[in-house]
Amino acid sequence: MSTKIKATPTDEEILAAAEAIHERRLKRLGAISEPSVAGSYLRAHCGHLEREVFGCLYLDTRHRILSCEDLFFGTIDGAEVHPREVVRRGLLLNAAAVVAFHNHPSGNLEPSAADRAVTAQIKQALALVDIRLLDHLVVSAEGFTSLAARGWV
Repeated sequence: MSTKIKATPTDEEILAAAEAIHERRLKRLGAISEPSVAGSYLRAHCGHLEREVFGCLYLDTRHRILSCEDLFFGTIDGAEVHPREVVRRGLLLNAAAVVAFHNHPSGNLEPSAADRAVTAQIKQALALVDIRLLDHLVVSAEGFTSLAARGWV
């Protein structure tokens, strides 16, 4: 008689499973209706990472998700973001709107001056091609902050 010992899943496996569950829920909802919907998904997506990641949720005219993409990868306290790449992906996906996001590995949810500056640059670049920037979310394992809710988008 053979007995198998079930291995305990690692933290990364658990977090990957949580992200997959959130992604399925998000797809069932079909659209981003408010920051909390995107925020809970993005917390699972990148809130636990040890280095900064900047990405975008690309949306159609009804704010249904076309794609969620990690675009830039950085270090523990920053990532270099190029607005032209955000615009390029938006055009390739035929997006009507974008929700930008990035994580703060430190857990600090307060947007920095650099976060606000890149938000303004991205908004301006997207506007040139008629794509709306709806929000920029700063996420961590503990929560998220919406720059739009603060009037900074």
